[in-house]
Amino acid sequence: MEIKLCQPSITQAETDAAVAALNSGWLTEGPKNEEFQKNFADYLGIKHAITVNSCASALFVAVKALNITGEVIVPSFTFPATANAVVTAGATPIFADINLETLNLDATAIENKITTKTQAVIIVHTAGQACEMDKIMALVKKHNLFLIEDSAQTIGGTFNGQKTGSFGDIGCFSFFPTKNMTTGEGGMLTTNSDELAKKMKILIAHGVERSTDANGNLVRAVVEPGYNFRMSNVLAAVGVEQLKRLDEMNARRIAWANYFNEKITNPQIIKPVAAAGASHVFQMYIIRMENGRDEMMKKLKAAGVGATIYCNPPVHQQPYYQKKYFTADDQLPNTIKAAKENIILPMYPAMTSIEIDYIINIINS
Repeated sequence: MEIKLCQPSITQAETDAAVAALNSGWLTEGPKNEEFQKNFADYLGIKHAITVNSCASALFVAVKALNITGEVIVPSFTFPATANAVVTAGATPIFADINLETLNLDATAIENKITTKTQAVIIVHTAGQACEMDKIMALVKKHNLFLIEDSAQTIGGTFNGQKTGSFGDIGCFSFFPTKNMTTGEGGMLTTNSDELAKKMKILIAHGVERSTDANGNLVRAVVEPGYNFRMSNVLAAVGVEQLKRLDEMNARRIAWANYFNEKITNPQIIKPVAAAGASHVFQMYIIRMENGRDEMMKKLKAAGVGATIYCNPPVHQQPYYQKKYFTADDQLPNTIKAAKENIILPMYPAMTSIEIDYIINIINS
């Protein structure tokens, strides 16, 4: 049997919406972007949502919009886009350690990394689980820091009932095909700040501010150097339909994760847990093994299971970051441990009980 690691959930509704958008003549940013943005903001309970071409662009724009040029605390146990955005936007990444159970940044570890140069924290809601937002919000308020939420992996996740991407100054989302909902390539910026929303819209569209003159003519003024990070109307049309089914797709992921948790009985397996106050929407189902991880991976792959390993090596060990922003491994013990022990098992809404039982039997044997 061959089982993919992940598979996007695309229905006829998404296909029809994409075709309709193509036929409308709006091939770049258009009416569907406005609809998607409004619906996404309403879903999060936030004032502004702005479509972009990727979460990597969203993260970069977030750092730029907040005028951050000093130190930004980030996890090393994450996809490199998080740290890359800090560097390319002209700031300095400072790596902090994670909580080994949740795989999210630990609030105490964050505070230990704060210096007079620290301007912001970028948290990553890892694999579908929200960070400990009560502690983190208190921390950034205490030290007067900006907070950017990388919620690429946790669309629809909550902490104490509030959705990720609505806590900090700016939230960043990904709609890559592996995520809880998809537009192919694509992302979203979210904020409650009118000023930040205006600035980010200018940054993603060449630095151009639009207005009208006394005669009603459109005036385009370049108010700062900008970029072309816009999402097309066609992809936004797909996003509108995906968002309608997001809670349903997340419910399927949660159901399969609960099934995995119930049926995996191998005592060597450390299964994911939802932290107090946090919901988990399982963009990834990550297990850990203190011993035998590589042997288990070989076994799964030989059986046709598309399992993989997350973040190994972690970002601070990647050649560029090791050379320019060296962080000793002993400062990030949980990060090192998680990188050496984790396995991502297949997880997507359309999985079948036959496929999941097949994976479970391999693990338990």
